[in-house]
Amino acid sequence: MKHLNFWFDPVSPYAHLAFERLPQVLEGVSYSVSYRPVLFAGLLAHWGQKGPAEIEPKRAWTFRQVHWLAHRHGIELQTPAQHPFNPLAHLRLMLACAPEGGTPNRRVCEAVLRHVWRGGGDANDADRIKALALELAPRIAPTDPAIKQALKDATAEALARGIFGVPSVEVDGRLFWGLDGLEMLASCLRGEPWFDTGAWDAEGAARPAIRRKV
Repeated sequence: MKHLNFWFDPVSPYAHLAFERLPQVLEGVSYSVSYRPVLFAGLLAHWGQKGPAEIEPKRAWTFRQVHWLAHRHGIELQTPAQHPFNPLAHLRLMLACAPEGGTPNRRVCEAVLRHVWRGGGDANDADRIKALALELAPRIAPTDPAIKQALKDATAEALARGIFGVPSVEVDGRLFWGLDGLEMLASCLRGEPWFDTGAWDAEGAARPAIRRKV
């Protein structure tokens, strides 16, 4: 059995789609998953990038594409009333529901992702957040300093592993990024010979290149 780490932030529509698609794509594969909430904004800041929703033409494309993908795969998705939004309350709630030193289970992550990506409401509406917290019954207050630190630590750990975007799935030290990376992940887990040819390392090696001045 292979163990996967699924790194995600509920602010990303691709994270929602990948979360919903994962069991179907990996049907027949023996695996377990740790769901790892991480602050996407922290990844972007570290790597010096803007989020897709911060570049207007890219934002428009992103939401056209994710709604088409949702339609194609039969996944319910409605864009929240405000996007981008601050996902800290959602990330901390998930971590507050996890056992001490552990990660949140799939039911908790599903509830939070569907809270954001179903219904088209305001993801940070105070009454909605309160109702979600009552439903999930966290073991510790999401505002507890230990939970805030846990999120910082998770983000730092993700960066240390080379994670640059969400969703990312990690297995055996390999990272598969994005919804479209799930098919490649499935091929790897099913033993496709390409992954044993050395191409993974060879094609990921840096080449001499022109460096753009910013």
